[in-house]
Amino acid sequence: MKNSSILIREISEKDNIQIAELIRSVIVEFGAPKVGTAYEDKALDNLYRHYQKEGCAYFVLADGDRIIGAAGIAPLQEGPSNICELQKMYFLPEARGRGFGKELIEKCLDKAKELRFHSCYIETMPNMLAAQKLYRRNGFEYINQPMGNTGHHSCSVWLLKEKL
Repeated sequence: MKNSSILIREISEKDNIQIAELIRSVIVEFGAPKVGTAYEDKALDNLYRHYQKEGCAYFVLADGDRIIGAAGIAPLQEGPSNICELQKMYFLPEARGRGFGKELIEKCLDKAKELRFHSCYIETMPNMLAAQKLYRRNGFEYINQPMGNTGHHSCSVWLLKEKL
């Protein structure tokens, strides 16, 4: 970790409000629709509980008590059982371009391997170009159609990393 006061840790219940605010603020910042994105996910206001399920993990990037980034993995809903989804990966502007995205992806993919997933899927918005570049640098490849049933019909860019 490049800054000793910043660390990646598992989500705790006290993080719920900050993470929901972070995710919604980034979606608005990028002009993404609120409908068909993580903005309206029912689980967003209690991610701690949501990620306590089998095959799930969620990590936060914390600067002291302040959450500045987050991401998680979960089984791909209505998808093959050996594929997980990299979910709700968002960073505040101050955390971007500092290498934390790579570290958080590695943490999530290591957990996915530990949970015996074979591949990892992610979807994003067309205008989130820096995120796409990050995913590509970490072994994700573009695919031509969505996988599973994430409910994020406004996300029209799909990527998959095979052989975790």
